[in-house]
Amino acid sequence: MMLRVRSRDGLERVTVENPQRTTVSELKSLIQTQLRIPFQNQTISTNQNLLLAKTQEEIARFIDMANPNTSLTALNLAHGSIVYLAYDGERTVSGPAFHPAGSFGRKMTMDDLIAKQMKVTRQENPHCELVSFDRDCANAFQHYVNDTLAFAAKRGGFMYGTVSEEGKVEVDFIYEPPQQGTEENLVFYRDPEEEKAVEAIAMGFGMRRVGYIFTQSVSQDKKDYTLSNREVLQAAEFHAESGLKEWVTAMVKLEVNEDGGADVHFEAFQMSDICIRLFKEGWFETEIGEGDDPKLSKMKKDVVLGVKDTKEVDNDFFLVVVKIFDHQGPLSSSFPIENRNTPVTLKALKTHLDRVKNLPLVKRISDFHLLLLLARFLDVANDVPALAVCVHKQSPVPEGYQLLIETMANTC
Repeated sequence: MMLRVRSRDGLERVTVENPQRTTVSELKSLIQTQLRIPFQNQTISTNQNLLLAKTQEEIARFIDMANPNTSLTALNLAHGSIVYLAYDGERTVSGPAFHPAGSFGRKMTMDDLIAKQMKVTRQENPHCELVSFDRDCANAFQHYVNDTLAFAAKRGGFMYGTVSEEGKVEVDFIYEPPQQGTEENLVFYRDPEEEKAVEAIAMGFGMRRVGYIFTQSVSQDKKDYTLSNREVLQAAEFHAESGLKEWVTAMVKLEVNEDGGADVHFEAFQMSDICIRLFKEGWFETEIGEGDDPKLSKMKKDVVLGVKDTKEVDNDFFLVVVKIFDHQGPLSSSFPIENRNTPVTLKALKTHLDRVKNLPLVKRISDFHLLLLLARFLDVANDVPALAVCVHKQSPVPEGYQLLIETMANTC
């Protein structure tokens, strides 16, 4: 059995010969042997928040694998499962092949000198204190990819919400652009006119675009990476485009447990500062071949990784883990969502309004996806923000807009 071990050094593998009989203590011995981390320096857990712990007191709270005699099967660890590792001290991590720049007999070029300055190191702390998802919008997203797409194809969207002065990001709705997803790739066919309407609604809500969310397909769960090189490129592109230092990248994936059941997992990251700088300055190789290792990002020039010069960087070096919370936001997420398999029409508007007819109109339209449908027929510069402000303030909808909405609902 192969277990994935994620630590501050990235994602590594440990081979377990007899998983049915292996205990926590024996796993630590295997980590010591295979990864060269002393037994007594290790704290391991199935909880990814272990990697966020900064003090020994915080690390000591992770006790799910504290009993040395607990078996791996009792912890539901199976082939491909991830164990999180914190350890004291330093070690040398093996990496890709490299060649020394400026060694004897070789002239130093300007590119060599620049590469000497471009050091890739792990960023310990995110600019985002935490990300909190509105339960309804998160559920609407994962429900579709789980029940309809069965995680067979990738899906993505842009997250909208607010950022506090302390760096806390709240996500209150997810906009799903026109897109095409396969097992490995996700392509957005971005519609500038639709995005103008999205931004107008968000402005009326007092919100902004705060992140990017995507799913990994079931086939990707068998691969030995957190994010693939294609996913790193896409996440870096959207992060760089945003200009927001608290920008969050969220990943949703399906993990099959030992009993054959499936659990949906949300993970959140920030792309590191050095990752965004490398992307903006054009260091990334953007053409990815079939034979390329998906867990490595290729650079056009050497960068310094530890004490090595290399053109290949483990994707985990670009990820900064962000804590995840949830909340109940101000919006509903019950209206049909744009750009999915079934087109959203005015008939959906009538059905929705009839279903919640006992509520005030402002409550009935307190749904981003409903307002996006209305935006097709309204003035994006004036009408759309005005309706969004009504929703934001929960103030009565002006009579003219009421008549307009009722007329649209009754035209189907």
